[in-house]
Amino acid sequence: MDAAVVVLALAAGGLMALAGARRPPLVGEALAASGRLLSAVWIELALGFLLAGLVEVLLPARVIAGALGAESGARGHLVGWALGLAVPGGPYVFFPMVAGLVQRGAAVGPVLTLIAAKTLLSPIRLVTFEAPLLGWRLAIARALPALVAPPLLGIAGDALARLLAARAR
Repeated sequence: MDAAVVVLALAAGGLMALAGARRPPLVGEALAASGRLLSAVWIELALGFLLAGLVEVLLPARVIAGALGAESGARGHLVGWALGLAVPGGPYVFFPMVAGLVQRGAAVGPVLTLIAAKTLLSPIRLVTFEAPLLGWRLAIARALPALVAPPLLGIAGDALARLLAARAR
């Protein structure tokens, strides 16, 4: 069993026990709230897993390794950067797709670049929310550094991952 699953199960179990100890009906309220959340996002989750499956069957591992793999170098960061800026959808769609890329050979650095590009700068969010609500001056002042940061974060994260792997040996 994955350590993350164990941690999540312990946290959920501990909080359920705490809720039950405080006031037993809270357990039912928590389960109802969880059901409401699941009913609100199940389509995005299903589509995210579908996209991950499609990535797996449509993109051979050699293609992913060539574009985003350990030997892809600066090109891998550029591909990750472009993908991160272009991929639509929220975390329920995005992260299953990224997990599929990792399972098929994408390396740490380009994946971190992709994640940073997606989370730091969304062109759609910039045009539909940030600029209209905050003004173009503030939106551009935030967007330009966010545009430059993803490859730097990917390179730094890759170096950190290599250091951590070397220390683990």
